[in-house]
Amino acid sequence: MTSPIPDLVGMVHLLPLPGSPSYGGSMDQVLETAVSDAQILTEAGMPALMVENFGDAPFFADDVPSETVAALALAASTVAEAGVPIGVNVLRNDGLAALGIASSVNAGFIRVNVLAGLMNTDQGPIVGRSAEIARKRVALCPDVEVWADVMVKHATPPEGLTARQAALDTFERGGADAIVVSGSGTGSEPDMEEAKEVRAAVPEARIVIGSGASASNLPQLIEVADTVIVGSDLKVDGIATNRPDPERTSRFMSKAIESGLI
Repeated sequence: MTSPIPDLVGMVHLLPLPGSPSYGGSMDQVLETAVSDAQILTEAGMPALMVENFGDAPFFADDVPSETVAALALAASTVAEAGVPIGVNVLRNDGLAALGIASSVNAGFIRVNVLAGLMNTDQGPIVGRSAEIARKRVALCPDVEVWADVMVKHATPPEGLTARQAALDTFERGGADAIVVSGSGTGSEPDMEEAKEVRAAVPEARIVIGSGASASNLPQLIEVADTVIVGSDLKVDGIATNRPDPERTSRFMSKAIESGLI
């Protein structure tokens, strides 16, 4: 049985994994860094973590190689030892692999960048695979939540697609448990008008902020969102590729408590 889903999730951005162009040659280093990063976040009070193959750019559009799945599963299992709920995101859009990993490490949720419809990305057009994901979840891990982006970052929607329609399709027809709203890129603040549009379209859905959360804008974000994922703002100098900064993390957590998020 998976753990309850908290309202704040900190990112564990993994170093490049085996097979990726920037892999450093040591899986031990990948795991040690993941554990250290997770420890910084949980010691500051972070109630949940999401593990992601952030270092693997350039990404495959959907199906990742078997070595990526194996390494990410090992890393997620190691991070899970921190004792807080965890989620899995397999970049760029391998929701089936994410479900497989989640089922093996008892994760509570996965993130899928494109669950329904189509988005034009730097990996080319990505088409959602909601039918396959819904059936795989029933077979493997029915308690795992699927968090799905609309108007996902680092992408351009097809002409005429609105955030409202994308949210409706993703939630009502795609089977998402939560709708993720993000900015244009990693660390970019979301468009709050777009977030409000999504909130109005699917009022019964969990709305998740997927990028750009910071100690300064958190009170505004939670006026619309139920859950916040935070990564870049916790890092040294606020740069996503850096390691977590204990001082910045502590400052963010203080604001989260002050704002009533946790």
